[in-house]
Amino acid sequence: QDALVKTLKNAIESGRLHHAYVLQGIRGTGKTTTARLLAKVLNCENGPSTTWENDDPQCQAIENGTHVDVLEFDAASHTGVDDIRSLFEGVNYAPVQGNYKVYIIDEVHMLSKQAFNALLKTLEEPPEKVKFIFATTEVNKIPVTVLSRCQRFDLKRISAEDLCGLYTSILDKEEVKYDQAAVMQIAKAADGSARDGLSLLDQAIALSVGSEVSLDVVNNMLGMADRARAYDLFEALMSGDMTQMLEKLNSMYETGYDPLMIVSDLLSVAHLITKLKTIQGLENSNTLSELEKTRGNAMAQKLGLENLSRAYQMLLTVMNEAKLAARPFEVVEMGLIRTAHMAPMPAISSLIDMAKGAGSATAKKPSRPAVQAPISQPQSNPKQATANKTVPEQKPVATKEDNLQNITWRSLVESLQRNHA
Repeated sequence: QDALVKTLKNAIESGRLHHAYVLQGIRGTGKTTTARLLAKVLNCENGPSTTWENDDPQCQAIENGTHVDVLEFDAASHTGVDDIRSLFEGVNYAPVQGNYKVYIIDEVHMLSKQAFNALLKTLEEPPEKVKFIFATTEVNKIPVTVLSRCQRFDLKRISAEDLCGLYTSILDKEEVKYDQAAVMQIAKAADGSARDGLSLLDQAIALSVGSEVSLDVVNNMLGMADRARAYDLFEALMSGDMTQMLEKLNSMYETGYDPLMIVSDLLSVAHLITKLKTIQGLENSNTLSELEKTRGNAMAQKLGLENLSRAYQMLLTVMNEAKLAARPFEVVEMGLIRTAHMAPMPAISSLIDMAKGAGSATAKKPSRPAVQAPISQPQSNPKQATANKTVPEQKPVATKEDNLQNITWRSLVESLQRNHA
């Protein structure tokens, strides 16, 4: 959280601390931890300061939750106006133990409208030695009148590289053997939340007591299909080989993989290959496993962006349909058959260009000249001459629109594939 750290550090060093802060972000990004650190910054012995001694009594009291002037309040379980009034009863009194009286309100968006109105009066005219720190996951539910009186910081998701480094250091301190690929898999599954990843890491350690935390253990724990098998299935899917695709799908299902997880893995593979195709240098990223670098990069060079986008949208539809179905595997099977049928089809722009080219070529073909009837000798009877006169039959000239109508999509695709071969 570089922006937050730099802003608060400059504000502390210049003595321009605001009276209220809003920390917004998803779960596990360090909102409450940041609020407690800010309370330590304000109330340490030499504070406000960004550095303090390890045995600082003020910081130890805050860490233990025994500091008189640092009050933590859970708005999720105390939502009423009476709770806010009781919390702010002593707001006008000077701090007793530290330099500032700090109110940390977690999940502040859960407060009722009346509670926010009671809070607003204190925010409008804050006492000199009082600071407010609000933490929330849904900042849009906080009234604008409250937000306008606070400095807002958005805590972003923690990157997989940073999470992997954090978990690796924990495993080293715990003296637990581990596979680097397994730790990265946990970091990816955490989805930017350090707390979620720590729960998964603790579960993986318990699952592999006496042995190392391996990739197979983590995959089984997360319910994820073997990544190599997922790449094999995706390759068969995009090639349009339905027999091979169905064999691999049934093999994974019979092994015990959940149908929804199989589709989820295919979506992840399609997403990664699309990124490899569009982002330069991504194949050298440390976040990618060796399998993702080799298999993913090879498919990215072979598959078109339009085919990947279409396959992703169709797989997403399969996922949504399977969630509502009584027999999810049948829905997944039919959806993958549909995707395999459409996957090799060239882009629509290529089909249109091919159709225009085929139509123009047919329209420009020279027509056979009409054979003239022999000129008969003039008759004495004008009526008989008119009757015996042969009129040549005029053949209709083929137009471009007629030629386009005679072309079927299947023949057009086959013709285009022959030209590309």
